[in-house]
Amino acid sequence: MDTIRTDCLVIGAGLAGCAYAHYASRLGLSVTLVCSDELSKGANSQWAQGGIIYDTSFNADQLKNDILEASDGTSNPDAVDSLVKNGQEAVQSLLLDELEVPFDREAGGELKYTREGGHSDRRIIFSKDLTGMAILSNMHDHVVGLDRVSVLTNTVAVDLLTLSHNSVDPQDKYKPLTCIGAYTLDTLTGDIRAIIAKKTILATGGLGQIFQNTTNQKGVVGHGISMAHRVGARVIDLEYIQFHPTVFLKKNCPLFLVSEAARGEGGVLVDAKGRQFMDTVHPMKSLAPRDIVARAIHQELISSGENCVFIDLSALSEDYIRERFPSIYRRCLECGVDITEEPIPVAPAAHYSCGGVFTDLCGRSSVKNLNAIGEAACTGLHGANRLASTSLLECLVSAKLSAESDCEDVGVDDFHLPNVREWESPSESADEVLIQQDMRLIKNTMWNYVGLIRSPRRLQRARRILIELDQEISDFYAGNRLTRSLIDLRNAVKTALLVVHAASLNTESKGSHYIATEAEDIDVPLAPVEDIK
Repeated sequence: MDTIRTDCLVIGAGLAGCAYAHYASRLGLSVTLVCSDELSKGANSQWAQGGIIYDTSFNADQLKNDILEASDGTSNPDAVDSLVKNGQEAVQSLLLDELEVPFDREAGGELKYTREGGHSDRRIIFSKDLTGMAILSNMHDHVVGLDRVSVLTNTVAVDLLTLSHNSVDPQDKYKPLTCIGAYTLDTLTGDIRAIIAKKTILATGGLGQIFQNTTNQKGVVGHGISMAHRVGARVIDLEYIQFHPTVFLKKNCPLFLVSEAARGEGGVLVDAKGRQFMDTVHPMKSLAPRDIVARAIHQELISSGENCVFIDLSALSEDYIRERFPSIYRRCLECGVDITEEPIPVAPAAHYSCGGVFTDLCGRSSVKNLNAIGEAACTGLHGANRLASTSLLECLVSAKLSAESDCEDVGVDDFHLPNVREWESPSESADEVLIQQDMRLIKNTMWNYVGLIRSPRRLQRARRILIELDQEISDFYAGNRLTRSLIDLRNAVKTALLVVHAASLNTESKGSHYIATEAEDIDVPLAPVEDIK
Protein backbone atom coordinates (compact mmCIF):
# COMPACT_ATOMS: atom_id res chain seq x y z
CA MET A 1 0.00 0.00 0.00
CA ASP A 2 1.39 3.39 -1.02
CA THR A 3 1.66 6.04 1.68
CA ILE A 4 1.86 9.83 1.36
CA ARG A 5 2.88 12.11 4.22
CA THR A 6 1.86 15.76 4.31
CA ASP A 7 1.18 18.62 6.71
CA CYS A 8 -2.46 19.03 5.67
CA LEU A 9 -4.81 16.60 3.94
CA VAL A 10 -7.80 18.42 2.45
CA ILE A 11 -10.69 16.18 1.40
CA GLY A 12 -12.82 18.06 -1.12
CA ALA A 13 -11.97 20.60 -3.83
CA GLY A 14 -14.91 22.98 -3.73
CA LEU A 15 -14.47 26.57 -2.64
CA ALA A 16 -13.78 25.73 1.02
CA GLY A 17 -11.15 23.09 0.24
CA CYS A 18 -9.39 25.17 -2.42
CA ALA A 19 -9.42 28.30 -0.27
CA TYR A 20 -7.88 26.32 2.60
CA ALA A 21 -5.16 25.03 0.25
CA HIS A 22 -4.43 28.63 -0.79
CA TYR A 23 -4.19 29.99 2.75
CA ALA A 24 -2.27 27.01 4.20
CA SER A 25 0.31 26.91 1.41
CA ARG A 26 0.87 30.66 1.68
CA LEU A 27 1.60 30.08 5.39
CA GLY A 28 4.27 27.52 4.52
CA LEU A 29 2.38 24.25 5.00
CA SER A 30 2.42 21.35 2.54
CA VAL A 31 -1.08 20.45 1.33
CA THR A 32 -2.47 17.35 -0.37
CA LEU A 33 -5.83 18.21 -1.92
CA VAL A 34 -8.06 15.21 -2.71
CA CYS A 35 -10.73 15.57 -5.41
CA SER A 36 -13.19 12.77 -6.22
CA ASP A 37 -13.48 13.82 -9.89
CA GLU A 38 -11.46 15.97 -12.22
CA LEU A 39 -10.82 19.30 -10.56
CA SER A 40 -13.47 21.13 -12.59
CA LYS A 41 -16.32 18.73 -11.70
CA GLY A 42 -18.46 17.67 -8.78
CA ALA A 43 -18.42 20.55 -6.28
CA ASN A 44 -21.66 22.23 -5.26
CA SER A 45 -19.78 25.55 -5.15
CA GLN A 46 -19.44 25.29 -8.92
CA TRP A 47 -23.19 25.69 -9.39
CA ALA A 48 -23.93 28.47 -6.91
CA GLN A 49 -25.87 31.01 -8.96
CA GLY A 50 -26.92 33.93 -6.82
CA GLY A 51 -23.78 35.50 -5.43
CA ILE A 52 -21.74 36.20 -2.32
CA ILE A 53 -22.22 38.83 0.38
CA TYR A 54 -19.43 41.37 0.08
CA ASP A 55 -19.87 44.65 1.95
CA THR A 56 -20.32 43.23 5.45
CA SER A 57 -19.19 46.48 7.07
CA PHE A 58 -22.12 48.43 5.64
CA ASN A 59 -24.89 48.32 8.23
CA ALA A 60 -23.32 45.28 9.90
CA ASP A 61 -26.02 45.09 12.55
CA GLN A 62 -28.69 44.82 9.86
CA LEU A 63 -26.84 41.92 8.23
CA LYS A 64 -26.46 40.14 11.57
CA ASN A 65 -30.18 40.60 12.18
CA ASP A 66 -31.04 39.22 8.73
CA ILE A 67 -28.97 36.08 9.43
CA LEU A 68 -30.65 35.69 12.81
CA GLU A 69 -34.13 36.25 11.39
CA ALA A 70 -33.59 33.73 8.60
CA SER A 71 -32.43 31.17 11.19
CA ASP A 72 -35.66 31.57 13.15
CA GLY A 73 -33.64 33.05 16.02
CA THR A 74 -31.31 30.06 16.37
CA SER A 75 -27.96 31.17 14.87
CA ASN A 76 -24.82 31.13 17.03
CA PRO A 77 -24.10 34.86 17.64
CA ASP A 78 -20.33 34.26 17.81
CA ALA A 79 -20.35 32.58 14.40
CA VAL A 80 -22.42 35.41 12.94
CA ASP A 81 -20.04 38.02 14.38
CA SER A 82 -17.05 36.15 12.93
CA LEU A 83 -18.56 36.01 9.43
CA VAL A 84 -19.42 39.70 9.45
CA LYS A 85 -16.03 40.68 10.90
CA ASN A 86 -13.88 38.60 8.52
CA GLY A 87 -16.04 38.29 5.41
CA GLN A 88 -15.33 41.46 3.50
CA GLU A 89 -11.53 41.23 3.80
CA ALA A 90 -11.59 37.59 2.65
CA VAL A 91 -13.58 38.47 -0.47
CA GLN A 92 -11.46 41.53 -1.19
CA SER A 93 -8.03 39.91 -0.75
CA LEU A 94 -8.67 36.54 -2.40
CA LEU A 95 -11.51 36.91 -4.90
CA LEU A 96 -11.05 40.52 -6.01
CA ASP A 97 -7.34 41.27 -5.59
CA GLU A 98 -5.72 37.84 -6.03
CA LEU A 99 -8.05 35.99 -8.43
CA GLU A 100 -9.72 39.00 -10.10
CA VAL A 101 -13.02 37.13 -10.35
CA PRO A 102 -15.17 38.84 -13.02
CA PHE A 103 -18.06 40.07 -10.87
CA ASP A 104 -20.62 42.23 -12.65
CA ARG A 105 -19.85 45.94 -12.55
CA GLU A 106 -21.50 49.25 -13.38
CA ALA A 107 -20.36 51.30 -16.36
CA GLY A 108 -18.00 53.23 -14.07
CA GLY A 109 -16.36 50.08 -12.74
CA GLU A 110 -18.18 49.88 -9.40
CA LEU A 111 -19.42 46.46 -8.28
CA LYS A 112 -23.08 45.75 -8.92
CA TYR A 113 -25.18 44.56 -5.99
CA THR A 114 -28.31 42.42 -5.87
CA ARG A 115 -30.72 41.27 -3.19
CA GLU A 116 -32.02 37.81 -2.32
CA GLY A 117 -34.62 36.30 -0.01
CA GLY A 118 -34.34 37.30 3.65
CA HIS A 119 -32.06 40.27 2.93
CA SER A 120 -33.07 43.78 3.93
CA ASP A 121 -30.72 45.43 1.43
CA ARG A 122 -28.72 44.91 -1.76
CA ARG A 123 -25.36 43.66 -0.47
CA ILE A 124 -24.61 40.65 -2.73
CA ILE A 125 -22.08 40.72 -5.58
CA PHE A 126 -22.46 38.32 -8.47
CA SER A 127 -21.23 37.17 -11.86
CA LYS A 128 -24.39 36.97 -13.98
CA ASP A 129 -26.19 33.83 -12.72
CA LEU A 130 -23.05 31.67 -12.55
CA THR A 131 -21.21 33.18 -9.61
CA GLY A 132 -19.97 29.86 -8.24
CA MET A 133 -18.53 28.83 -11.60
CA ALA A 134 -16.79 32.17 -12.04
CA ILE A 135 -15.19 31.89 -8.60
CA LEU A 136 -14.27 28.22 -8.70
CA SER A 137 -12.84 28.15 -12.22
CA ASN A 138 -10.44 30.92 -11.22
CA MET A 139 -9.74 29.19 -7.90
CA HIS A 140 -8.92 25.86 -9.56
CA ASP A 141 -6.50 27.51 -12.00
CA HIS A 142 -4.87 29.23 -9.04
CA VAL A 143 -4.58 26.15 -6.81
CA VAL A 144 -2.87 23.92 -9.39
CA GLY A 145 -0.10 26.51 -9.64
CA LEU A 146 0.66 26.71 -5.92
CA ASP A 147 4.11 25.36 -4.99
CA ARG A 148 3.21 23.50 -1.80
CA VAL A 149 -0.08 22.03 -3.05
CA SER A 150 -0.40 18.54 -4.55
CA VAL A 151 -3.76 17.79 -6.18
CA LEU A 152 -4.96 14.17 -6.40
CA THR A 153 -7.90 13.87 -8.79
CA ASN A 154 -10.23 10.87 -9.16
CA THR A 155 -9.44 10.06 -5.53
CA VAL A 156 -12.12 9.31 -2.93
CA ALA A 157 -11.63 9.23 0.84
CA VAL A 158 -12.69 5.88 2.27
CA ASP A 159 -12.19 6.21 6.03
CA LEU A 160 -10.40 8.54 8.40
CA LEU A 161 -7.28 7.25 10.12
CA THR A 162 -7.01 7.50 13.91
CA LEU A 163 -4.30 6.47 16.33
CA SER A 164 -6.69 4.20 18.21
CA HIS A 165 -8.00 2.33 15.17
CA ASN A 166 -5.26 2.28 12.53
CA SER A 167 -1.79 2.62 14.08
CA VAL A 168 0.49 -0.41 13.85
CA ASP A 169 1.57 0.34 17.42
CA PRO A 170 -1.00 -1.25 19.81
CA GLN A 171 -0.05 1.23 22.54
CA ASP A 172 -1.54 4.07 20.48
CA LYS A 173 -5.05 2.99 21.41
CA TYR A 174 -4.45 4.56 24.82
CA LYS A 175 -3.74 8.00 23.37
CA PRO A 176 -6.43 10.69 23.00
CA LEU A 177 -8.77 10.31 20.01
CA THR A 178 -6.64 11.76 17.21
CA CYS A 179 -7.01 11.85 13.43
CA ILE A 180 -3.85 11.20 11.40
CA GLY A 181 -5.18 11.22 7.82
CA ALA A 182 -7.30 8.94 5.65
CA TYR A 183 -7.38 5.88 3.47
CA THR A 184 -8.17 6.89 -0.12
CA LEU A 185 -9.27 5.04 -3.26
CA ASP A 186 -7.89 5.81 -6.71
CA THR A 187 -11.09 5.36 -8.73
CA LEU A 188 -9.18 4.81 -11.98
CA THR A 189 -6.89 2.01 -10.77
CA GLY A 190 -8.76 0.68 -7.72
CA ASP A 191 -5.64 1.11 -5.57
CA ILE A 192 -5.91 2.04 -1.88
CA ARG A 193 -3.48 4.62 -0.52
CA ALA A 194 -2.92 5.92 3.01
CA ILE A 195 -2.37 9.67 3.33
CA ILE A 196 -0.90 10.49 6.73
CA ALA A 197 -1.25 14.11 7.81
CA LYS A 198 -0.74 16.38 10.78
CA LYS A 199 -4.07 18.02 10.03
CA THR A 200 -7.02 16.52 8.16
CA ILE A 201 -9.63 18.91 6.80
CA LEU A 202 -13.10 17.78 5.73
CA ALA A 203 -14.36 20.04 2.94
CA THR A 204 -16.73 17.46 1.47
CA GLY A 205 -19.82 19.64 1.11
CA GLY A 206 -23.42 18.72 1.90
CA LEU A 207 -25.75 15.73 1.73
CA GLY A 208 -28.50 16.60 -0.76
CA GLN A 209 -28.15 13.42 -2.81
CA ILE A 210 -29.71 11.33 -0.03
CA PHE A 211 -32.98 12.92 -1.24
CA GLN A 212 -34.70 12.07 -4.51
CA ASN A 213 -34.99 15.69 -5.69
CA THR A 214 -32.00 17.92 -5.01
CA THR A 215 -29.88 20.73 -6.39
CA ASN A 216 -26.70 18.96 -5.23
CA GLN A 217 -24.16 17.35 -7.53
CA LYS A 218 -23.86 13.59 -7.98
CA GLY A 219 -22.21 11.84 -5.03
CA VAL A 220 -22.88 14.60 -2.48
CA VAL A 221 -24.23 12.30 0.25
CA GLY A 222 -22.59 13.60 3.43
CA HIS A 223 -19.22 11.85 3.06
CA GLY A 224 -17.48 14.04 5.64
CA ILE A 225 -20.33 13.76 8.13
CA SER A 226 -20.44 9.97 7.84
CA MET A 227 -16.65 9.52 8.06
CA ALA A 228 -16.35 11.87 11.01
CA HIS A 229 -19.18 10.19 12.90
CA ARG A 230 -17.62 6.75 12.38
CA VAL A 231 -14.47 7.84 14.25
CA GLY A 232 -16.41 9.49 17.07
CA ALA A 233 -16.68 13.14 16.06
CA ARG A 234 -19.67 15.14 17.24
CA VAL A 235 -22.26 16.05 14.59
CA ILE A 236 -25.08 18.53 15.23
CA ASP A 237 -28.18 20.17 13.70
CA LEU A 238 -28.61 17.55 10.96
CA GLU A 239 -32.39 17.90 11.11
CA TYR A 240 -32.02 21.34 9.54
CA ILE A 241 -32.04 20.52 5.82
CA GLN A 242 -32.86 23.55 3.73
CA PHE A 243 -35.08 22.91 0.73
CA HIS A 244 -34.56 25.54 -1.94
CA PRO A 245 -38.03 26.78 -2.91
CA THR A 246 -37.37 27.39 -6.61
CA VAL A 247 -35.94 24.50 -8.60
CA PHE A 248 -36.91 24.15 -12.26
CA LEU A 249 -39.46 21.36 -12.59
CA LYS A 250 -40.75 20.01 -15.89
CA LYS A 251 -41.35 16.45 -17.04
CA ASN A 252 -38.42 14.83 -18.86
CA CYS A 253 -36.13 17.72 -17.95
CA PRO A 254 -33.26 17.78 -15.44
CA LEU A 255 -33.69 19.57 -12.14
CA PHE A 256 -31.68 22.78 -11.80
CA LEU A 257 -31.65 25.71 -9.43
CA VAL A 258 -33.41 28.93 -10.33
CA SER A 259 -31.53 31.59 -8.40
CA GLU A 260 -33.22 33.55 -5.64
CA ALA A 261 -31.85 36.59 -7.43
CA ALA A 262 -34.62 36.11 -10.00
CA ARG A 263 -37.00 37.19 -7.25
CA GLY A 264 -34.53 39.70 -5.84
CA GLU A 265 -34.54 41.51 -9.19
CA GLY A 266 -38.34 41.69 -9.38
CA GLY A 267 -39.72 38.24 -10.14
CA VAL A 268 -42.74 37.07 -8.11
CA LEU A 269 -44.12 33.67 -7.19
CA VAL A 270 -47.54 32.88 -8.60
CA ASP A 271 -49.82 29.84 -8.70
CA ALA A 272 -51.21 28.23 -11.85
CA LYS A 273 -53.88 30.96 -12.03
CA GLY A 274 -51.36 33.80 -11.72
CA ARG A 275 -52.22 34.62 -8.07
CA GLN A 276 -49.33 35.98 -5.96
CA PHE A 277 -49.95 33.58 -3.09
CA MET A 278 -46.95 34.72 -0.98
CA ASP A 279 -48.55 38.11 -0.38
CA THR A 280 -50.68 36.70 2.45
CA VAL A 281 -47.93 34.45 3.89
CA HIS A 282 -45.12 36.82 4.93
CA PRO A 283 -44.39 40.57 4.96
CA MET A 284 -41.44 40.05 2.58
CA LYS A 285 -43.78 38.21 0.16
CA SER A 286 -41.79 36.36 -2.54
CA LEU A 287 -38.53 37.34 -0.82
CA ALA A 288 -39.35 35.69 2.51
CA PRO A 289 -36.72 33.33 3.99
CA ARG A 290 -36.31 30.06 2.11
CA ASP A 291 -37.92 27.76 4.65
CA ILE A 292 -41.09 29.86 4.73
CA VAL A 293 -41.31 30.09 0.93
CA ALA A 294 -40.64 26.36 0.47
CA ARG A 295 -43.37 25.33 2.92
CA ALA A 296 -45.81 27.81 1.40
CA ILE A 297 -45.18 26.31 -2.05
CA HIS A 298 -45.56 22.80 -0.61
CA GLN A 299 -48.94 23.65 0.91
CA GLU A 300 -50.02 25.40 -2.28
CA LEU A 301 -49.26 22.26 -4.29
CA ILE A 302 -51.14 20.06 -1.84
CA SER A 303 -54.24 22.28 -1.90
CA SER A 304 -54.22 22.82 -5.67
CA GLY A 305 -53.15 19.37 -6.82
CA GLU A 306 -50.61 20.97 -9.17
CA ASN A 307 -46.99 19.80 -9.54
CA CYS A 308 -45.39 23.24 -9.52
CA VAL A 309 -45.82 26.97 -9.01
CA PHE A 310 -44.20 29.65 -11.17
CA ILE A 311 -41.79 32.59 -11.07
CA ASP A 312 -43.31 35.45 -13.07
CA LEU A 313 -40.61 37.72 -14.57
CA SER A 314 -43.02 39.89 -16.56
CA ALA A 315 -41.96 43.01 -14.63
CA LEU A 316 -38.49 42.72 -16.19
CA SER A 317 -37.60 43.57 -19.79
CA GLU A 318 -36.65 40.77 -22.18
CA ASP A 319 -33.17 42.23 -22.72
CA TYR A 320 -32.57 42.52 -18.98
CA ILE A 321 -33.62 38.90 -18.38
CA ARG A 322 -31.22 37.63 -21.05
CA GLU A 323 -28.36 39.80 -19.80
CA ARG A 324 -28.83 39.21 -16.06
CA PHE A 325 -29.77 35.51 -16.16
CA PRO A 326 -28.12 34.06 -19.28
CA SER A 327 -27.62 30.56 -17.87
CA ILE A 328 -31.15 30.24 -16.48
CA TYR A 329 -32.55 31.63 -19.74
CA ARG A 330 -30.53 29.12 -21.82
CA ARG A 331 -31.32 26.09 -19.68
CA CYS A 332 -35.03 26.88 -19.53
CA LEU A 333 -35.11 27.43 -23.29
CA GLU A 334 -33.49 24.00 -23.80
CA CYS A 335 -36.48 22.58 -21.91
CA GLY A 336 -39.03 24.48 -24.00
CA VAL A 337 -39.65 27.40 -21.64
CA ASP A 338 -38.90 30.93 -22.87
CA ILE A 339 -38.71 32.91 -19.63
CA THR A 340 -38.97 36.22 -21.48
CA GLU A 341 -42.51 35.21 -22.51
CA GLU A 342 -43.77 32.74 -19.89
CA PRO A 343 -43.26 32.05 -16.18
CA ILE A 344 -40.73 29.52 -14.88
CA PRO A 345 -42.19 26.28 -13.40
CA VAL A 346 -40.58 25.59 -10.01
CA ALA A 347 -40.94 23.46 -6.88
CA PRO A 348 -38.78 22.86 -3.77
CA ALA A 349 -35.85 20.41 -3.65
CA ALA A 350 -33.25 19.50 -1.03
CA HIS A 351 -30.50 22.10 -1.21
CA TYR A 352 -28.30 22.77 1.82
CA SER A 353 -27.39 21.16 5.13
CA CYS A 354 -27.33 23.73 7.91
CA GLY A 355 -25.88 21.11 10.28
CA GLY A 356 -22.75 19.03 10.00
CA VAL A 357 -19.57 18.15 11.87
CA PHE A 358 -19.51 20.33 14.98
CA THR A 359 -16.55 22.73 15.00
CA ASP A 360 -15.36 25.85 16.72
CA LEU A 361 -14.87 29.03 14.69
CA CYS A 362 -11.45 27.82 13.53
CA GLY A 363 -12.77 24.57 12.12
CA ARG A 364 -11.64 22.29 14.94
CA SER A 365 -13.88 19.27 15.52
CA SER A 366 -14.19 17.24 18.71
CA VAL A 367 -11.49 14.87 17.37
CA LYS A 368 -7.93 16.14 17.72
CA ASN A 369 -6.36 17.34 14.44
CA LEU A 370 -9.59 16.78 12.48
CA ASN A 371 -11.13 19.93 11.01
CA ALA A 372 -14.26 20.58 9.00
CA ILE A 373 -15.04 23.67 6.92
CA GLY A 374 -17.75 24.87 4.56
CA GLU A 375 -21.04 23.00 4.32
CA ALA A 376 -19.59 19.84 5.91
CA ALA A 377 -19.12 21.77 9.16
CA CYS A 378 -21.49 23.34 11.65
CA THR A 379 -20.46 26.34 13.75
CA GLY A 380 -24.09 27.33 14.28
CA LEU A 381 -23.84 30.18 11.78
CA HIS A 382 -27.00 29.14 9.94
CA GLY A 383 -28.96 27.81 12.90
CA ALA A 384 -32.17 26.25 11.64
CA ASN A 385 -32.14 27.93 8.22
CA ARG A 386 -29.44 29.55 6.06
CA LEU A 387 -29.69 33.11 4.76
CA ALA A 388 -29.08 33.30 1.01
CA SER A 389 -25.52 34.02 -0.22
CA THR A 390 -23.84 33.28 3.11
CA SER A 391 -22.55 29.85 2.05
CA LEU A 392 -19.76 30.94 -0.31
CA LEU A 393 -18.71 33.58 2.20
CA GLU A 394 -18.62 30.97 4.97
CA CYS A 395 -16.35 28.81 2.80
CA LEU A 396 -13.79 31.61 2.54
CA VAL A 397 -13.91 32.67 6.19
CA SER A 398 -13.82 29.15 7.64
CA ALA A 399 -10.95 28.16 5.33
CA LYS A 400 -8.89 31.20 6.29
CA LEU A 401 -9.40 30.89 10.05
CA SER A 402 -8.82 27.12 9.96
CA ALA A 403 -5.57 27.44 7.98
CA GLU A 404 -4.25 30.15 10.28
CA SER A 405 -5.08 28.08 13.36
CA ASP A 406 -3.47 24.96 11.88
CA CYS A 407 -0.32 26.87 11.00
CA GLU A 408 0.02 27.92 14.63
CA ASP A 409 -0.45 24.32 15.80
CA VAL A 410 2.07 22.90 13.34
CA GLY A 411 4.62 25.40 14.59
CA VAL A 412 4.38 24.41 18.24
CA ASP A 413 2.82 20.92 18.58
CA ASP A 414 4.48 17.52 18.46
CA PHE A 415 2.67 15.22 16.04
CA HIS A 416 2.80 11.46 16.50
CA LEU A 417 2.34 10.05 12.99
CA PRO A 418 3.02 6.30 13.04
CA ASN A 419 2.74 3.84 10.19
CA VAL A 420 -0.79 2.49 9.69
CA ARG A 421 -2.17 -0.95 8.99
CA GLU A 422 -2.36 -2.22 5.44
CA TRP A 423 -5.77 -2.05 3.81
CA GLU A 424 -7.26 -5.48 3.20
CA SER A 425 -9.53 -5.56 0.18
CA PRO A 426 -11.95 -8.39 -0.71
CA SER A 427 -11.66 -9.83 -4.21
CA GLU A 428 -15.41 -10.02 -4.93
CA SER A 429 -16.82 -7.40 -7.31
CA ALA A 430 -19.84 -5.43 -6.10
CA ASP A 431 -23.11 -5.80 -8.00
CA GLU A 432 -23.88 -2.30 -9.33
CA VAL A 433 -27.56 -3.15 -9.79
CA LEU A 434 -27.90 -3.80 -6.06
CA ILE A 435 -26.01 -0.61 -5.24
CA GLN A 436 -28.29 1.52 -7.43
CA GLN A 437 -31.43 -0.14 -6.07
CA ASP A 438 -30.37 0.51 -2.48
CA MET A 439 -29.52 4.13 -3.31
CA ARG A 440 -32.95 4.64 -4.84
CA LEU A 441 -34.55 3.25 -1.68
CA ILE A 442 -32.59 5.71 0.47
CA LYS A 443 -33.58 8.65 -1.73
CA ASN A 444 -37.27 7.68 -1.87
CA THR A 445 -37.42 7.08 1.88
CA MET A 446 -35.86 10.43 2.72
CA TRP A 447 -37.97 12.33 0.18
CA ASN A 448 -41.30 10.88 1.26
CA TYR A 449 -40.79 10.65 5.03
CA VAL A 450 -38.06 13.15 5.98
CA GLY A 451 -38.79 15.99 3.57
CA LEU A 452 -40.18 19.49 3.90
CA ILE A 453 -42.88 18.54 6.39
CA ARG A 454 -42.28 15.68 8.81
CA SER A 455 -44.34 13.80 11.37
CA PRO A 456 -43.39 11.38 14.16
CA ARG A 457 -45.08 8.54 12.26
CA ARG A 458 -43.17 9.21 9.04
CA LEU A 459 -39.86 9.53 10.85
CA GLN A 460 -40.46 6.25 12.65
CA ARG A 461 -41.12 4.50 9.36
CA ALA A 462 -38.01 6.00 7.78
CA ARG A 463 -35.92 4.86 10.73
CA ARG A 464 -37.15 1.26 10.45
CA ILE A 465 -36.42 1.11 6.73
CA LEU A 466 -32.97 2.65 7.05
CA ILE A 467 -31.85 0.56 10.03
CA GLU A 468 -32.55 -2.64 8.13
CA LEU A 469 -30.93 -1.24 4.99
CA ASP A 470 -27.86 -0.08 6.91
CA GLN A 471 -27.21 -3.61 8.16
CA GLU A 472 -27.58 -5.07 4.68
CA ILE A 473 -25.25 -2.46 3.21
CA SER A 474 -22.65 -3.02 5.96
CA ASP A 475 -22.54 -6.73 5.15
CA PHE A 476 -22.43 -6.00 1.42
CA TYR A 477 -19.63 -3.43 1.89
CA ALA A 478 -17.50 -5.82 3.96
CA GLY A 479 -17.63 -8.53 1.30
CA ASN A 480 -16.83 -6.58 -1.87
CA ARG A 481 -13.94 -4.74 -3.46
CA LEU A 482 -14.23 -0.98 -3.10
CA THR A 483 -15.74 1.22 -5.81
CA ARG A 484 -16.82 4.83 -5.68
CA SER A 485 -20.50 3.88 -5.89
CA LEU A 486 -20.12 1.47 -2.96
CA ILE A 487 -18.46 4.17 -0.86
CA ASP A 488 -21.27 6.57 -1.80
CA LEU A 489 -23.88 4.02 -0.73
CA ARG A 490 -22.25 3.24 2.60
CA ASN A 491 -21.96 6.92 3.51
CA ALA A 492 -25.43 7.79 2.17
CA VAL A 493 -27.29 5.35 4.42
CA LYS A 494 -25.26 6.42 7.46
CA THR A 495 -25.93 10.11 6.78
CA ALA A 496 -29.63 9.43 6.21
CA LEU A 497 -29.88 7.64 9.56
CA LEU A 498 -28.14 10.53 11.31
CA VAL A 499 -30.62 13.01 9.78
CA VAL A 500 -33.60 10.87 10.80
CA HIS A 501 -32.22 10.47 14.32
CA ALA A 502 -31.71 14.21 14.72
CA ALA A 503 -35.17 14.97 13.32
CA SER A 504 -36.78 12.42 15.66
CA LEU A 505 -35.13 13.91 18.74
CA ASN A 506 -36.16 17.49 17.96
CA THR A 507 -39.90 17.90 18.50
CA GLU A 508 -39.84 21.71 18.05
CA SER A 509 -40.55 23.15 14.62
CA LYS A 510 -37.86 25.68 13.80
CA GLY A 511 -36.69 27.04 10.46
CA SER A 512 -36.23 24.26 7.93
CA HIS A 513 -37.29 21.54 10.43
CA TYR A 514 -41.07 21.38 10.57
CA ILE A 515 -42.80 18.68 12.61
CA ALA A 516 -46.51 18.32 11.87
CA THR A 517 -48.99 16.81 14.26
CA GLU A 518 -50.79 13.67 13.18
CA ALA A 519 -53.97 15.73 12.87
CA GLU A 520 -52.46 17.94 10.16
CA ASP A 521 -53.10 17.05 6.55
CA ILE A 522 -49.70 16.03 5.22
CA ASP A 523 -50.79 12.93 3.37
CA VAL A 524 -49.88 14.23 -0.07
CA PRO A 525 -46.11 14.51 -0.62
CA LEU A 526 -44.57 16.42 -3.51
CA ALA A 527 -44.60 14.19 -6.58
CA PRO A 528 -41.23 12.67 -7.54
CA VAL A 529 -40.05 13.97 -10.89
CA GLU A 530 -40.54 10.68 -12.72
CA ASP A 531 -44.16 10.51 -11.53
CA ILE A 532 -45.17 13.87 -12.97
CA LYS A 533 -47.73 13.41 -15.73
